[in-house]
Amino acid sequence: MGQASVIVVGNEKGGAGKSTLAIHIATALLHGKAKVAVLDLDLRQQTLGHFFANRAAWLAANAAEAPMPIEHAISSAGDALAKAPEAEQLARFEAAFGEVSQTADFVLIDTPGSDTAISRAAHSRADLIVTPMNDSFVDFDMLGVVDPVTLDLKRHSLYAETVWSCRKQRATAERKQIDWVVLRNRLAPTEARNRRRLDERVEALSKKVGFRVGPGLRDRVIYRELFPFGLTVADLSPAIRPVAMSLQHVAARQELRALMVALGFQGLDDAERIAAE
Repeated sequence: MGQASVIVVGNEKGGAGKSTLAIHIATALLHGKAKVAVLDLDLRQQTLGHFFANRAAWLAANAAEAPMPIEHAISSAGDALAKAPEAEQLARFEAAFGEVSQTADFVLIDTPGSDTAISRAAHSRADLIVTPMNDSFVDFDMLGVVDPVTLDLKRHSLYAETVWSCRKQRATAERKQIDWVVLRNRLAPTEARNRRRLDERVEALSKKVGFRVGPGLRDRVIYRELFPFGLTVADLSPAIRPVAMSLQHVAARQELRALMVALGFQGLDDAERIAAE
């Protein structure tokens, strides 16, 4: 490809599961034999960067093989860059993005849980924005505002406004549409009245601001259990098995496949075909 497809995982609320989704999307694409570059714009926390550092260390220590992404450390000291002026942050981001977008099929960008200049710049570059939200009106508040008495949807909120602006800017400048998918993350195992209410508001907002709704990842132990090794359920095989296997792991892998389908990929094995199109 002359230019990579850009996937931005974003939500201005912390704790929504952005980094968990980012590492799973990246590894699923890697196992589809796509060339994936990752940029971690959460300059202080660097969860995505830590995950792939753990991955390299675990694979080396266990003489195992698994696909690795193209990484670009925007700054060797992310915390220092976080304190730098916006102009410097933007310059570092543009340089990193320009470098990896010429060599990768996909550039996956994990953004911080706050509004920053480089996060907005990343959103404006996106072909696909993936927004996780937990099963809660607390998370929905970043997307839409509801009436406190009737719970009727009143208007879109802060993060939805950011995405709306980026999509309008992209459409005006390049006549290109940014696809936006909101993933219902960490769903409770049982149906509840609160979820039905939330479902209705999410669907109503999706029609107003134009996002698609898809399934996220449930709150499974296996997702947290594999993180210290830098591994996901996409990596598990007879040669890579740092924890005992169970039927729950099979269900988690099927969940990841469903997630990739919701994002427009046909599964863990079809990323190569998607990248070639």
